[in-house]
Amino acid sequence: MGKARAVAIELNDVVRRELTALTRKHGAPQALAERARIVLAAAGGLKNKEIASKLGICTHTVGTWRNRFADRGMDGLYDEPRPGAPREIGDDEIASTIRKTLETRPKGGTHWSLRSMAKEIGHAPSTVHRIWRAFGLQPHRVETFKLSTDPLFVEKVRDIVGLYLSPPERAIVLCVDEKSQVQALDRTQPLLPMRPGQVERRTHDYKRHGTTSLFAALDVKAGTIVGKCMARHRASEFRKFLDEIERPPISHAAPVLWRKRHK
Repeated sequence: MGKARAVAIELNDVVRRELTALTRKHGAPQALAERARIVLAAAGGLKNKEIASKLGICTHTVGTWRNRFADRGMDGLYDEPRPGAPREIGDDEIASTIRKTLETRPKGGTHWSLRSMAKEIGHAPSTVHRIWRAFGLQPHRVETFKLSTDPLFVEKVRDIVGLYLSPPERAIVLCVDEKSQVQALDRTQPLLPMRPGQVERRTHDYKRHGTTSLFAALDVKAGTIVGKCMARHRASEFRKFLDEIERPPISHAAPVLWRKRHK
């Protein structure tokens, strides 16, 4: 019978960073750092004999920690339970905390905070923070959205996306939009630059210097933008901007297909 092949080791980015940190951490036990080097070398495709020769240890030691890591992951590199305090909250409580976060609201509040949830479940705010961070929950953040009521919304999306992904031959596709009432503001006092021990400072009040309207067209394929500012925001200004888009060299190079993005 031939010799058994060494178990293959594959690492994701998180585990690789943790192993690398063990090899560099000041004050870390040398035995633990050596085991981390064994696993990193094994993940690099080296055989047990090659690792042993490289690190100056016996082949049996390499095989032992290679197999321990393959069976138990990072826990397998430790002689005793991993350092640090034992977890104070069980899986059921974690699941309950997640459900409370997603499905309920605190009494008299609009969303859960670390302290209010910690009081609710009887654990420290740091415990709640770790749970929320692990599951990507951010109750304090709110984003807005708007669903279209256009009965032909799906068909229009298909037409537009199809135009972007597969434009007609020798055509330029432009996405056109406008931003009205762009304010030209200036601070009422000069900016105070950053100094050692002091951040940059600027006054909270400002003075207005009028407004302008920005018209812009994105060449979807090239990623370039044609932009123009105008004093007013009417149909006549928008028509002038469309004429600006179709001026040479664009109009001579290819036909232009444009659409106005609806807000």
